[in-house]
Amino acid sequence: MTSTGTSRTRMLSAATGPAPWTLPALDTAVVERLADALGCPRAVAELLVQRGMTESEAARTFLNPTIDDLHDPMLMLGMDVAVARIQRAVAAGEPILIYGDYDVDGTTATVLLKTAIERTAAKDRPAKVSYHVPHRLREGYGMQTHVLGDAASAGIRLVISVDTGIRAFAAAAEAKTLGMDLIVTDHHLPDGAKGVPEAVAVLNPAQEECGYPFKELCGAAVAFKLAHALLRAAAETAEEQTKLRERMVPSLLKLVAIATIADSVPLVGENRVIAALGLRELRNPVQPGLRALMEVARIPPDRSPTATEVGFRIGPRINAAGRMDIASDVVELFLTREQARAKELAEKLDRLNEERRATEAKALEAIDEQLKQMRGEDDEFPPECLVLDDVDWHRGVLGILASRVVERTGRPALVLTHEDGQAHGSGRSIAGFHLLNALTTVHGDFERPGDLVTGALFTRFGGHAHAVGFSLPTERVELLRERMRDYGLPLAEGASTAMPLECDAEAPFSELTERLLEWMERCGPFGVGNREPVFATREVTLAAPVRIIKEKHVCLELQEQGRHERFNALGWSRRVNWPARCAELGLERGSSVSVAYRLRAKTDPQFPGLELELVDLQLT
Repeated sequence: MTSTGTSRTRMLSAATGPAPWTLPALDTAVVERLADALGCPRAVAELLVQRGMTESEAARTFLNPTIDDLHDPMLMLGMDVAVARIQRAVAAGEPILIYGDYDVDGTTATVLLKTAIERTAAKDRPAKVSYHVPHRLREGYGMQTHVLGDAASAGIRLVISVDTGIRAFAAAAEAKTLGMDLIVTDHHLPDGAKGVPEAVAVLNPAQEECGYPFKELCGAAVAFKLAHALLRAAAETAEEQTKLRERMVPSLLKLVAIATIADSVPLVGENRVIAALGLRELRNPVQPGLRALMEVARIPPDRSPTATEVGFRIGPRINAAGRMDIASDVVELFLTREQARAKELAEKLDRLNEERRATEAKALEAIDEQLKQMRGEDDEFPPECLVLDDVDWHRGVLGILASRVVERTGRPALVLTHEDGQAHGSGRSIAGFHLLNALTTVHGDFERPGDLVTGALFTRFGGHAHAVGFSLPTERVELLRERMRDYGLPLAEGASTAMPLECDAEAPFSELTERLLEWMERCGPFGVGNREPVFATREVTLAAPVRIIKEKHVCLELQEQGRHERFNALGWSRRVNWPARCAELGLERGSSVSVAYRLRAKTDPQFPGLELELVDLQLT
């Protein structure tokens, strides 16, 4: 398609499809010029142009991320002050407490910072660094004043938060009263009215007046920036600086990459560099805990994991500790040097993840029943943020459940459970709907005639545009539901709840080669903000009957008209019931379809080649 614009063009599709397909409208001359300059397949050049890289130099930088693409940590507001305070504490032998969080981001950040601080200490005077990872159910999210009180009684005089603290005004005041210095490292959005807590230093690229050039770091990445600055300050000789650059920083990036992917921050800019370099380092890891975790996650040690494997195999097992039990097990897993202990902890996380999946599956049955009641006469969901609650749902899986509601409905969602008169909730959003702004509005400023509560709604709340956590008294849940209904579904300009399938390139089967796949993988890692490409091929023929796999998946053998190549297209029923879909379309041998898919390498070494992962199909 030839165009000088950047809009998307709708493909013709049969009415049987659940959503229209779109293709980008690109300047063909720009695409061809870039493909010639790079020597890459046309489809890859299209992907690069869509991502804003129309010149070969920018494209080469994108395709070949290096450690030089990481920004200087000293560009972050407050970094110099934070480094100096930690150096003084280490030199004086002051006890330091790292205050973490219970998810992947918080636990890995704790490990990164503890490791770095200890590395900066003299061998004959080791640093005194302890950590606290809160219990999700007993303490909840955020810094608690009683924990700081206990720390002060134990002689702690410096507290460093990781992945938390940006709205911990009460905790910051308590730390000051107790005579403790506080350094906040966080990535969540500051309070728009109150600003940031009083502290020795606040490291957060999202805060006002911070000149750090990239604003979308996860919490572990902010902690990594502090760790990098500390280690660089301690590297006095050229040999030490070389070791830092070539060995220590790449080693630390393994955990930063896991957190970056698992926390679903956009994989663009510096985040993509972190993820790419970190995934590369995860091949054949030496640290016993990381190696044991990859073993239970069934990731082969002889290659780097993909971002998908990190997001769906490693991340959930780490998060399972905080969701179902004690997140401090994760910190111990990544710090231990004992293989037996690492194996024991990794197997425990694996068991907890299975428990989490069973708990989630049971809750989803109840959620599906509630969603049936929410559909209108037109079988559509109301234009609002959906609020669902149940006393039996486990607090540890609320965020996952909220994500599932968003997937099923195309609406932002708040999912709550109840305990001792308090409702605890988690929320997830859709593109264009700023969830934290919505909660901020209904919290206190929003007034509705007849409200019994005209002041603050929540006991606590926080988060960002796409995800939130909150608590409120159980008796106010219905009021929350009413206020969210009245708030409606205001979307950012250009956003929509209708979700057409955005295809990245149209490609005949003759262009699907291993060379294309190799080039495409260089455009990764894929995730939020850099999604994995979806290809479209029109009017292909079903060369054999639909094959059902394990009663819930399908395999379609597809052939382009007039050509001999055949591709297996696999439909995994995670979000689509593929057997039902194929039956609904009446697919049989000889049926003509258009397919949208992701390109995959076959995993069986005895049968090498390519296959397709189905995203959608339509009769033609």
